Amino acid sequence: MRNAVKLLFACALIFLPGTSIAADRFDGNWQTKLTCPPKGDTQGYTWQFPGVIQNSVFHGEHGTAGQPGYLLIEGKIKEDGAAKLSANGIVASRKYARGIFAHQGEEYSYDIKAQFKETEGTGAKSEGLGIVGRTCSFEFVKQPPASQSGAQ
Repeated sequence: MRNAVKLLFACALIFLPGTSIAADRFDGNWQTKLTCPPKGDTQGYTWQFPGVIQNSVFHGEHGTAGQPGYLLIEGKIKEDGAAKLSANGIVASRKYARGIFAHQGEEYSYDIKAQFKETEGTGAKSEGLGIVGRTCSFEFVKQPPASQSGAQ
């Protein structure tokens, strides 16, 4: 009985680290690039902002919380890199937003279908209603770990 417990414990130690490494392989700091092309009278724009993945959960923010131009993106990344992220924001300006009710200061939300690899990822915004919506794309690039050269 004692040998069986030791064997079970040894197997757990062998396989547990592999599970943890696979689940956290996306963890780190990421640069996010959001590009929304012009459509009709609506101007296009590109935003770049930092994001972080911790315990396979993405969190990125652009702008100041509660202010026009703010965007929060969050969501869980599956082990295969697939993710459905949620975006919640506040319209910055009517000239960049589509829809009858899209005015400065109005809140909006949409989903992002994303796919991550170890050092990069891509995503696309759901178009919503095809008549008023537009396709926006996302690029994610993992940043190298902070340098330790200054520490002695």
